[in-house]
Formats: sequence, C-alpha cells, structure tokens
Amino acid sequence: MSDRAAAAAPNPGADAVDIFVPGVGQYDNIGDIILRRQLIAWLKPLGRLHVYVGASPEGYAESLGVGTDDVVYRSFSSWYRAGLSRAWGGTAHYVFKPGEIQLTIIGMKEHVVVLPLLALLRLRGGSVVRVGSGSRDFAPLPRLLMRPSIALSQLTAWRDGTTAAYLGGEVMPDLAFGEGAGPSTDAAAESRDTIVVSMRSDRPEPGAAWVLGIRRFAAEQGLRIEVVTQVLRDRQRSRDLAAALGADLADWDGSDHAGQEDTLRAVYDRTALAVSDRLHVLIAASTEGAAPIALLVDESGKIDRHFEAAGVSGVGVPSSGLTEDEIVAAMATALQRGPAVRASLANARDELELMRGRVEVLIAGVPARTELVDA
Repeated sequence: MSDRAAAAAPNPGADAVDIFVPGVGQYDNIGDIILRRQLIAWLKPLGRLHVYVGASPEGYAESLGVGTDDVVYRSFSSWYRAGLSRAWGGTAHYVFKPGEIQLTIIGMKEHVVVLPLLALLRLRGGSVVRVGSGSRDFAPLPRLLMRPSIALSQLTAWRDGTTAAYLGGEVMPDLAFGEGAGPSTDAAAESRDTIVVSMRSDRPEPGAAWVLGIRRFAAEQGLRIEVVTQVLRDRQRSRDLAAALGADLADWDGSDHAGQEDTLRAVYDRTALAVSDRLHVLIAASTEGAAPIALLVDESGKIDRHFEAAGVSGVGVPSSGLTEDEIVAAMATALQRGPAVRASLANARDELELMRGRVEVLIAGVPARTELVDA
C-alpha cells in the first residue's frame, strides 16, 4: 500500500498494532537489505508495518520482505504524520532501523527528529525498540544528542560491545546472523570447493603478498577462487581482484537485489573460506557454513567487534605487513576453525530468537517463548 492510500485509510480499531520502522539504507548494499529484512520478519506477525523507504530503487521494499498488507512510504513527512496520528490513537510503536549509525551531527538526524513522535507514542502506551545497531565512530557531542532517544527506548541492544559500553545498553548478535540456511556444524567439507573474495573499494588495494598468498593457499587446498560483488560501489575492485587472482567473478550491475542475493548465497553455500573486509559478506557467507577471515588492509576493528558479539574471536587479521607465507598460514588457521565458528554462530542464532521474543512481548504482548529442557 502506498503512503497516499494509507493517508486515505480509516484509523485502525482499538486492537490494532501499527509499527513504524525506517527502512532506508545503502541501496547498493545487499548487506543492508539482509539485516533489515530480518527485523521486518520479526515485526510482520505483530501488526501492520509502516515502512519509510525514501527514494529507493524498484524492488527494494520487496527485498526487505515488506508485503502488500504493509504501508510503504517514500515521503518522510507522510510517514511521520501517519506516525503522529497512530500514536495519538494509541496504536503506534516505533522500531529504529538496525545497522551502522554515525555519531556525527548529520548522522543524528533520525534520532533527534523522531523525539516528538517517540514522546507522544510513549505517553499513549506505545513501545520504542532499538535492536541491532552499532556505531562507526565515538564522538562526544553526538552521544549527548543520542541520549533522549535512548532514554525513550524500553529496549536498547547494540550489535557490538564497544557501542554498548559507549552509549549504554545490551549487546546482541548482528541481525544478519539470523538469515541464511544456518551454520551447520557438520557441513561436508567435500561439498565446499570455493574461496570467496570480496574487498571494499574505499580501502587501499591489497598488495602482492596478499594476492600471492590467496592464490597459493587455493592451489594447495584444491579450491577454486570466486570474487563476488555484494556492494555495488565495490564492482571495479572486484573486477580487478578477479583478474589478479585468476578467479571467477560474480558481478552485479546494481539491479535485481533479490536475484543478486540468491546468486551470492549459492556461491556461499559451496564456500570453504570467505575472505573479505566487508562485515556482511563474512556474515552472509558464515550463515551458509563458510569459515570467515578478514584479511584487512587497514587497522579497522569493526569486523572483530561484531563477530565477538556473536561469540567468535580472531576473524580480523591485519595483513598489510604480512608475507605470503604468513597469509597462507592465517588462511589455514581460519579454515581449521570452521567447525568451532559454526557452533558459535548456532548459539548466536539462539540468542537472536530470545531477543525476538522480548521484542514481541514489548510490542504485541506476546508471551515470551519458553525453552523446554530435560529434567
């Protein structure tokens, strides 16, 4: 349903549940879709969704899992007015979008602009939930601007411990760990014949030792190499790496988000080891059973922070000063750790289910799911 149709629709009855959630993100990034879709899947059974998608490309809302019974808004003002109306009527709840937030003045826009809406719906009995976000940076002034929206939230759970320590709140696994087939602990090694590679275009180009180490490890292990593009702006970097590595290429022109994700997951399903400095390439591949390693060309701690929140340490390996032999050794270690990683990620999915139950209780009063244990 469009925002115009929503504006013309009658107000819901007293028993209705209206859930307002921003769905905007990096439209060229399949990872943004994956983690937002998991949240949408949590919320859909609880009420009618009101999703703001902005100037998103065709098919984006459908990739999020938004259905025909939900309301999709391209106009922020229409979405906000509908939120105020439903909040006054006592049916509205608000869920912050998951993913990366920037502690900058510009990055605080959502958290400041929605304060009147949050205050009204809280006064009228609504809930405010923030799950699965994490900060890129840690500036003091934006932290002050965040405090009112955090204070109005009944549940605040961040996707990494550093953000939780800085802003206050709980720690949970990234929502994207709940997607995919699931990291089976007995994934057959013989069915996995691929090393996946995907690197950011806004970082230095990997050096000769990096390239030679991956090529040598693949040859020693009898694995093929496939370079994939999960973020459109990385497309040229993927092409360059495919040429340097003598690898196959899963290219993307930015269209058909759902089709590209299907292509990527088919590759990840046969991947033994995923090499990337893109967090959600590693997460998506690991949820299909691949072992992850971040052969970093910088000193970023982002990937380690987020995997540690899911119970997995040591994924990030700063590689700019490593030799070819050291690159090969690091990849061998990562591959050997695959079964332990898959076991940890299975536990992370259980943690996400528990968090989902808490969200259900807050928004719809659904009784918390109980876990049966043997006496």
